[in-house]
Amino acid sequence: MSAACGCDEPTTNAGEEAEETERPWWRDPGLVVPILSGVAFGTGLVLEWSGLHVAALVAFWAGLLLGAYTFVPGALRNLFVKRKLGIALLMTISAVGAVILGYVEEAAALAFLYSIAEALEDKAMDRARGGLRALLKLVPETATVLRDDASVEVPAKEIAVGDVLLVRPGERVATDGTVRSGRSSLDTSAITGESIPVEVAPDDAVSAGAINTAGVLEVEATAAGTDNSLTTIVELVEQAQAEKGERARIADRIARPLVPGVMVLAVLVGVLGSLLGDPETWITRALVVLVAASPCALAIAVPVTVVSAIGAATKFGVVIKSGAAFERLGGIRHLAVDKTGTLTCNRPEVTAVVAADCFDDAQVLAWAAAVEQHSTHPLAAAIAAAGQGAPAAQEVTEEAGHGIGGTVDGLRVSVGSPRWIDAGPLKARVEDLEAEGQTCVLVTVDGRLAGAIGVRDELRPEVPDVVRTLKSQGVEVSMLTGDNARTAHALAQIAGIGDVHAELRPEGKARIVAQLSEQSPTAMIGDGINDAPALAGATVGIAMGATGSDAAIESADVAFTGHDLGLIPQALRHARRGRAIMNQNIVLSLAIITVLLPLAITGVLGLAAVVLVHEVAEVIVIANGLRAARARKSQAAAASPETASPAAVRADRA
Repeated sequence: MSAACGCDEPTTNAGEEAEETERPWWRDPGLVVPILSGVAFGTGLVLEWSGLHVAALVAFWAGLLLGAYTFVPGALRNLFVKRKLGIALLMTISAVGAVILGYVEEAAALAFLYSIAEALEDKAMDRARGGLRALLKLVPETATVLRDDASVEVPAKEIAVGDVLLVRPGERVATDGTVRSGRSSLDTSAITGESIPVEVAPDDAVSAGAINTAGVLEVEATAAGTDNSLTTIVELVEQAQAEKGERARIADRIARPLVPGVMVLAVLVGVLGSLLGDPETWITRALVVLVAASPCALAIAVPVTVVSAIGAATKFGVVIKSGAAFERLGGIRHLAVDKTGTLTCNRPEVTAVVAADCFDDAQVLAWAAAVEQHSTHPLAAAIAAAGQGAPAAQEVTEEAGHGIGGTVDGLRVSVGSPRWIDAGPLKARVEDLEAEGQTCVLVTVDGRLAGAIGVRDELRPEVPDVVRTLKSQGVEVSMLTGDNARTAHALAQIAGIGDVHAELRPEGKARIVAQLSEQSPTAMIGDGINDAPALAGATVGIAMGATGSDAAIESADVAFTGHDLGLIPQALRHARRGRAIMNQNIVLSLAIITVLLPLAITGVLGLAAVVLVHEVAEVIVIANGLRAARARKSQAAAASPETASPAAVRADRA
């Protein structure tokens, strides 16, 4: 016997999460007590086989009490305080009935297996809440504030609205604000998910957690240090996880009507039978009814399938954090996908070079690469990589928020954005490139416009095939991104995605995912901290694991060990198959209870026969559940390059 259980998820605030440290399992009472219960139960079996029946009985009682301690108080508290019925209560009643009838060994086994199942589920949920620490680490502990014409370092939590912050290159912005003076580029990937830094100038808004990559900025705080966009993300994640914790597991949904029904039936059998016949006989039958209705096979139907399927999923690069997540994954009908780093490679590359009259493409790229080698801007890195072997530049100067310039072979070369350099005759071509989702920079030589270079974070090559496969499986796909609408729609068209939501902040992503989840079971897949609220609020959150942020991975229910998007349709197929097996087991388990109850009431079957039927049913359920451990050849061994596991792809390329 075993158990599939829903567990209440305690909510915690961000401060508690930040101070919390993860304990090793041997110091966690929630795991140690169920393990001791199992040790006592195993000891009892050994002693019984050795003929030491009294010592075995003591060991069984120890295992029973230890295991029961982890769920009986909660079951009773839910019943009398919260007025909630669950499978824990029915398991409690079954254990009591088994003890009354003298089957202490059966009761001990039930208590051990149920307690260990709950402990493992709780451990998985505790781990999921740990990602909030990563969010809070984005806020610097101190910030430099300008007061009375002097710079003063103060704790970030003491920043008030109206304070002027001095943000130097390489520093994080401590809270939301508006640029008062200075120009620079901000890495806002933690907030918007956009891989290309944003140019900011006076009066532009900046967000907490953004990294200043170039010039010195003076930022006027528009939010307190303890109430900004990052703390909002933390609150959204906490709220979403708490709401998800209220969603019942399959076994609990079944147990709600089953528990009161069985209890009422047992009472009626005992009372009415005693009035019409021998009280001892009918009271015994009432207890047998309780054991007959024990959800032994039902309790193991879900977890044995889940454990088998989760183990198989890890073999092709999918880590599923809990049984509840696996159950929900099998019902997904809509997928919301983050753009940057998920659909795209998060590696900007030069995709177009347009030369002006009297210049050629190779010259333009070489001149630009010569000066961009001296910049740390991601666009500069892409141009420098594309123009390897470019000559060395001298007298290089970089003006934050505008561009960079230097002397190459005696010529003065400048590279900057269209906001700084007039596109002139290339204006129409630059607009076309931007409409295709490319970010453009212009190149001048001795003051003359030489050309334009387009840079884009390209789609992963497998994306169009993955989208087509998902649609063939009946799964709709939406793109959610913090990037600008023009770039988002251009890439979505290539990917084959029709539903696009762009220029979103974390709360916007979370809101749209919540709306989609209300319409149909929705999974969200992303890899950035800005995706954490949406991942936590989706029916199932999926994180890209190789380079994804800790917050995204910990807030999600499912994590990929690599970036192969072909795992998405593969994981959904696997989960649907597991869900089908799970449903088969549940139907079989309920059928057995339905058949046993009338036979127990009429006295056709005694306690020994009822227990035997339950044991046979458990063997059948276990054997069926283990089928979920086998990934079909069409999913693994025969997978196409687009859907093969990361390990298989690497091996094939080698």
